[in-house]
Formats: sequence, C-alpha cells, structure tokens
Amino acid sequence: MNRWWEIGGAAHGGVYDDRWRRMEARGGWVHGEADLVSWFEPASVLDAGCGTGRVAIELNRRGTDVVGVDLDTRMLDEARSKAPQVPWILGDLSDVEIPAPGAAQGRRQFDLTVLAGNVMAFVEIGTEAAVVANMARHLSPGGRLVSGFRLGLSPLTFADYDRFAGAVGLEWEHRWTTWDREPYDGGSYAVTVHRRPRDV
Repeated sequence: MNRWWEIGGAAHGGVYDDRWRRMEARGGWVHGEADLVSWFEPASVLDAGCGTGRVAIELNRRGTDVVGVDLDTRMLDEARSKAPQVPWILGDLSDVEIPAPGAAQGRRQFDLTVLAGNVMAFVEIGTEAAVVANMARHLSPGGRLVSGFRLGLSPLTFADYDRFAGAVGLEWEHRWTTWDREPYDGGSYAVTVHRRPRDV
C-alpha cells in the first residue's frame, strides 16, 4: 500500500491543487522545483510521483521533454486534463519501467529525475531502496537524481537515502535546505542531488 493512500492523499486528489492556487493568489511563487531542475539545463526529465502535474507541466511549458509517473489514478486524470500533451504514466516508482520512445523494448533514460513533494517519504516503507535503484536505472550517464523530502514523515533518513543512492553507483553532489539552493542548515528538510557517473 502506497503511504500517500494511507494518509488519505488520494481521497483529496481533486483538491490538491488548491494549495498552490491559494499560494499564487497571495503572490507566492509555486515553481521553485522547476526552477532548480531548469538550472541543471536537462533536455529530458522524469517527474517521479508527479501528482497532478504541477512540476511537469511547468517544465513542459519551458520546453523540457518531460514524462510524469504516479500511482494515483485520480491525480493523473487531473494532470491529463490540464496537459494532455505530456505523457502521464501510471506506475509504482519501485518497479515502473518507462519505455524508450519508438522502441519495442528498452528502458528510457533521462537527463534528470525529480522526486518533489516529499515523494520519498510517502512511498511504501521498505521500498525506498528499490525506488532509488529504479530511478537510477532511468538516468542517462551523467544524469541527476533530485529529491526533496522532510524527515519524520517516515523512518527514512538522509543518511539512508545517501546509502541507497551510493549502493547503485550514484555519487553525492549537492544538499540544499530549499529548492532555491540555500545551503543545508542541518534542518529536517533537504533537497539532495546525486549523479550517475558518465560511462567510461
């Protein structure tokens, strides 16, 4: 069972966007994740745990080749209604395989995979290593895995996350305390970047 469902997230999928609409109405900026992703200048992005598509749709608007994947059908339906031009895929991050475009077989690889919105804290407890490994398999050589999550929402720690990434060959690159790249201050929230080494 995905923990997003356990806490009732799916039941509220239809109103999930209200938070961001209210923030925008107050003059807030709701695209910090897309800004950070764009800073790396990726040609292709996998938005893993995309929800209703806020990050993926903004990246698509900026001209990035983006695919969204999520386990929540109602959130994906909302994303499709807003941006039918973006590929939206139903799947569990621990084992989903994004097919290479135009290929009968083969896994697609991306310049960057982003897990925003505490995705790593909401996956099923015990699958975190499998999620990181599967996301790493979808990275191109030199590609980056970017994840932001808060401690305390699950047993996952930043040390655990780094260990899972290292176990599949990803190299630690950055840890920030916000999506606008403020230096990490030791707090309970962090945005972490790992990179797949370029093949020799």
